[in-house]
Amino acid sequence: MRISLVQLDTIWEDKAANLKRLDAMIMPLINNTDIVVLPEMFNSGFSMDPESLGEMMGEETFNWMKNTAVKGNFGLCGSYIVAENNHYYNRFVFISPEDQVWQYDKRHLFRMAGEEKSFTPGTGRVIFSFRDVRILPLICYDLRFPVWSRSGSDVDLIIYSANWPESRKSVWNTLLKARAIENQCYVAGVNRTGTDGNGIRYSGESAIIHPYGDSIMTADSDRECIITGEISIPFLSEFRRKFPVMNDADDFSIQI
Repeated sequence: MRISLVQLDTIWEDKAANLKRLDAMIMPLINNTDIVVLPEMFNSGFSMDPESLGEMMGEETFNWMKNTAVKGNFGLCGSYIVAENNHYYNRFVFISPEDQVWQYDKRHLFRMAGEEKSFTPGTGRVIFSFRDVRILPLICYDLRFPVWSRSGSDVDLIIYSANWPESRKSVWNTLLKARAIENQCYVAGVNRTGTDGNGIRYSGESAIIHPYGDSIMTADSDRECIITGEISIPFLSEFRRKFPVMNDADDFSIQI
């Protein structure tokens, strides 16, 4: 499977401009990859103004994602602000070219930016299968919480859609590798670049990580770009068979 990460310099709170730029960036990926991953709040930047930017499912951004997935013959995913039942969610949406839809609401809201004051946290994890790859979608701050990211033989790929500031880039790079190693799975983490409307800088450094913890592909710092890497489920299955770490893992339950 080929996975492409779109490292975008998101235009602050301008949905139309961001979708237009993404149209141009994604064009070379049409019929040339399996999954395209976009950053957290890819249509607006990490804004705490959900009243102005939130959409119901099935509106502008959702329809753009649906049409783009069909046109490109790939799964398209990323997070944006969704309004539902008088609540706002930082929602990861994955749409297949066959019009299958999976969604995950960010569980760990970034209190240092006041995200918990504007958004409602998710209440559960989601695991789904796309083109025979089992995927766990997560969002940015979730990366810091190994229990929430914990997987066994039921997950092949963890995807993190993020707006992770440059000031903590060493944490980003370290934890992506840690999540791959401890879960014996592939990890794809996409981050934005540029400076947002609050003056916070983002360095990008999006990456696809091998189950060994090695980088398959890593994006440059401070530059819009797309990186594409391949993952192998037969290799992963054989690695887990030969080195069955999960047979000795501790049992636990997650309390919400």
